[in-house]
Amino acid sequence: MKKKYIIVILVCIVLIAFILISLGYYLGIIPKKKYYNRDFDIPSYVSSNDQDEDGIDDQTDILENAKKYVNTEPKYKSQYYATGYPNDGYGVCTDVVAFALLDSGYDLMELVDQDIRANRSDYDIEIIDKKIDFRRVRNLIVYFSHTAISLTTDLDEIEQWQGGDIVIFPNHIGVVSDARNRKGIPYVIHHANPYQLHYEEDILERQKIVGHFRIS
Repeated sequence: MKKKYIIVILVCIVLIAFILISLGYYLGIIPKKKYYNRDFDIPSYVSSNDQDEDGIDDQTDILENAKKYVNTEPKYKSQYYATGYPNDGYGVCTDVVAFALLDSGYDLMELVDQDIRANRSDYDIEIIDKKIDFRRVRNLIVYFSHTAISLTTDLDEIEQWQGGDIVIFPNHIGVVSDARNRKGIPYVIHHANPYQLHYEEDILERQKIVGHFRIS
């Protein structure tokens, strides 16, 4: 009888350990092994354009500048800035994309404002305010559908997902990372909430994808 209880206790310990480890992987507490294009024989996309003429193609520039921005460890807070771009160490999801593009030669604040004024009927906006319009996900999906290359939202087509792409979810946005999970599905560089443990996360399979774009 005693032996039976010991077996039951050991099984419970193993199950609890398995649940805790699985939860740790899911929440990103325990880091997963990361893979890259070379691990799946996927050619890395290189843009033919260099908008800021710094010797780095746009696709690579956007990816590296997204990493550079989140390496500043911005704190999450949603508020209006008279400068348009946050300048106090705070930000939201759209700022990852905005700063990645700004440092690559694309002023999203100006570009979105121009597109809104040229295509007002496509945007659900009552009052135009360029200082905030470019920081709203609902506007960015319209803007990118007008100006960027629209790509697959099918995660089975892993070769079509490249670091430096833009991915949009309902009410959220991020930059596709060059890191991938064991299935080849890429991580996302993003800023979702004040409790986020890492800025680069394996979240694509857990989200509804409403847009996948590449700067043309």
